[in-house]
Amino acid sequence: MSERATETPERLPGLTLVSYEGKPFRFDPGALCLELVVTGGPGAFARYEMLDEPADLVAWAERSRLPAGLDLAVTGDEVEQARALRDALVLLAADRAHGRPLPPRHLAVVNAAAARPPLVPRVEPDGTRHWAPGATGTQLLSTVARDAIDLFTGPYADRVRECGAHDCYLLFVDTSRPGRRRWCAMEHCGNREKVRAHRARTSATGKRRATPG
Repeated sequence: MSERATETPERLPGLTLVSYEGKPFRFDPGALCLELVVTGGPGAFARYEMLDEPADLVAWAERSRLPAGLDLAVTGDEVEQARALRDALVLLAADRAHGRPLPPRHLAVVNAAAARPPLVPRVEPDGTRHWAPGATGTQLLSTVARDAIDLFTGPYADRVRECGAHDCYLLFVDTSRPGRRRWCAMEHCGNREKVRAHRARTSATGKRRATPG
């Protein structure tokens, strides 16, 4: 949430974000539900709000890891529901990342969204996969909520992480084989923290050398 998202033509998993310094970097949170989390959030994260109108939710779906070709119509009420689901996911993912209990009131938001019909895939005569036409924002949110349930109850539930940088709160699921991912992106926070640690070591070394024996 400390960054803003921008559109990208790539269909690779993840999103292209732009840092405070205006530098783009690739961030893959590892799950569809965590891609929604980067659009804003409750409390201090509200200033990063990206879901102001129906077109914003449609644009997010097009940038997400969902397969392309979604014929989506979104209402204003569904945008409000998207923000409510997103806010609950922000808090739940943070609780999961830090080993805290998951509050029932936030789980209720996810469960209510998941109880509605999801997006419907279909196979065409040529063997390609498409979405059934006339998809709604409610179906999109149900699909996102079901993805969150799969994440929070599945084999990677204990691998939900918050970026290890001191000033970044991006959330991701560590799907790496060794399970040692620390940063939202190595090219962003990973490199920044390496530089920061190097400067701290250099400063400490300089102070020791300057101390009289």
